[in-house]
Amino acid sequence: MTLVLVPASLPVTLADIREAHDRIRDLVHRTPVLTCETLDARAGNDAGPRHLRFKCENFQKVGAFKFRGACNAVFKLDDVSARRGVVTHSSGNHAQALALAARLRGISARIVMPNNSPQVKVNAVRSYGAEIIFCEPTQAAREAAANAAVATTGGTLIPPYDHPDVIAGQGTIALEFLEQCPDLEAIIVPVGGGGMISGVAIAAKAVRPSIRVIGAEPAGADDAFRSKRSGTRQPPPAAETIADGLRTGLGDLTWPVVRDLVDEIITVEEQSIVEAMRLVFERMKVVIEPSAAVGVAVALDRRFSARSGLSPTGVILCGGNVDLDRLPWM
Repeated sequence: MTLVLVPASLPVTLADIREAHDRIRDLVHRTPVLTCETLDARAGNDAGPRHLRFKCENFQKVGAFKFRGACNAVFKLDDVSARRGVVTHSSGNHAQALALAARLRGISARIVMPNNSPQVKVNAVRSYGAEIIFCEPTQAAREAAANAAVATTGGTLIPPYDHPDVIAGQGTIALEFLEQCPDLEAIIVPVGGGGMISGVAIAAKAVRPSIRVIGAEPAGADDAFRSKRSGTRQPPPAAETIADGLRTGLGDLTWPVVRDLVDEIITVEEQSIVEAMRLVFERMKVVIEPSAAVGVAVALDRRFSARSGLSPTGVILCGGNVDLDRLPWM
């Protein structure tokens, strides 16, 4: 495959992502790629089915892609810094990921979580041995509590997405995906804070320059779509979506990558997200969370399915942490 250099202004390079891959390869799962003829047919058009390839990060440790970035950041720390522990703020998946990565390295983790976080994610963080600090469910409260924990402990702050080592870790998804499916013409990636799509875009565009990277976003949390359309970063709305992992706005590091390397953002409505989630449960027999269903909904959306080419298309199933007592169709 042809390799191209990414602009030096981007937060990480292909070399950084390859180093991250070497660092964490024995700590993370090499997640499988699944197919589904039913979804292929529904994603197709008059020319025939569109061949979809589902990268199952819902099978990753802690049930989400976030473990890659957290693991890379934790294991890249020097020993002196590591002994002081790590700190973060997260509504769920990054919290679990950092807690487990810290436990694997044998260091402490303090996790700031909004007091309305899903109980299933709170329980998981506790099970990995991290200390939880609850706060009000606002970005300002989360950041203030995390900064206080850093000041008290001297720990290293590892934010959920806007950090070079986190972005590099998430980029390892694309390296694996393109090894497993080297003929991908497009990758659909759910967008929240932008850490995953930034790492994926940098790696995928460097390894396969012709590939299209498409962001998937809920219409009720569409700051990436609006930012891409306007050319300037837009603030996140008061997000109204069941895809709780995608309610966060783009960061200082991730926005330039989305602006320069992501080809487009497609938004989908809540009903489409729920229908896609249920379809994956019923036809693929795979548990995904609403944030992962956003990518599936984009693949099935008529605005995308009407297009020619772009087959096979990769879809990243970013996580599978869902409260089975509160499924959205119940």
